[in-house]
Amino acid sequence: MALTASSEDYLRAIWKLGEWQDHPVTSGELAKTLGLSPSTVSEGVGKLVGLGFVRHAPYGAISLTDAGRAQAARMVRIHRLLETGLVEIFGYTWDEVHDEAEHLEHAVSDLFIERLDGALGFPKRDPHGDVIPSADGSEYLVVPEGDALSSLEAGATGIIERVSDEDSDVLIYLRDEGLIPGAQLRVLSVSRGVGMMSLQVEGKPTRISLTSARTVIVAPTVEQGIDRSEEDEIS
Repeated sequence: MALTASSEDYLRAIWKLGEWQDHPVTSGELAKTLGLSPSTVSEGVGKLVGLGFVRHAPYGAISLTDAGRAQAARMVRIHRLLETGLVEIFGYTWDEVHDEAEHLEHAVSDLFIERLDGALGFPKRDPHGDVIPSADGSEYLVVPEGDALSSLEAGATGIIERVSDEDSDVLIYLRDEGLIPGAQLRVLSVSRGVGMMSLQVEGKPTRISLTSARTVIVAPTVEQGIDRSEEDEIS
């Protein structure tokens, strides 16, 4: 069944919200993500319920059915391969690709996406570290493990797994500070009262707001000890 671009946007948004939080998706969260009014979202979700792609009890959580997950995985795959292609082939920076991919994702064919996947060497992650679902759906439930950087305490170490692509200004800052997927970091100090963290990223000291740190997912590593000279320098 062919879905409208709007329905595809809903399914991808529900999927993505599920990747970035550990509680059920609500109508309010979906409305905020899509930039739509609650009444518009309620109508859109109702249509997807009727099509068998979404479950939604009145005033309850929104979830994808098996059919909905398959459709959402397809859209997530298209979006993330487009983002990867825009960076690898066309030289876009990682803060530019999200909106561009949103414009393209409803227009490209499945054949184009499979050709793009092959041209890119069948990547497993997009430029922000998010998993690219496989064509056959066998990996569409995979979500990298990790914790939000903002939740870590002083002394914690880890490797950045993925970064939210929702705010281009934050992405520019993170890139400039070396906070990209694969980078190793150590938390030097946390000042929750003023909303700031001091970090060591690949040996370089930096500071980040706790708000921005929520957009960074970190996989923990074994504590190797803190370079106190760096901690003193950045404090």
